[in-house]
Amino acid sequence: MQFSRAETAAPVRVGYTATKKLGNAVARNRARRRLKEAARLVLAETPLAGAELVLICRKETADMPFETLRANLKVALAEVAK
Repeated sequence: MQFSRAETAAPVRVGYTATKKLGNAVARNRARRRLKEAARLVLAETPLAGAELVLICRKETADMPFETLRANLKVALAEVAK
């Protein structure tokens, strides 16, 4: 994850990347969809006004249990929100 704090209190902006190292288009899209849903759920619980995030899909993103993905994202966001 890459994080940047905007100077205004604008709503959070999130971008997603998935490189060809993950596999074919189906694998990349599946990983991106899972990450988007996890981010949607986690950001609803912990709003970050004025934040800009880039979430990077890894090979594990497509295969790990969804609750683990959410928990990992929650921990990462808590670290950058400090």
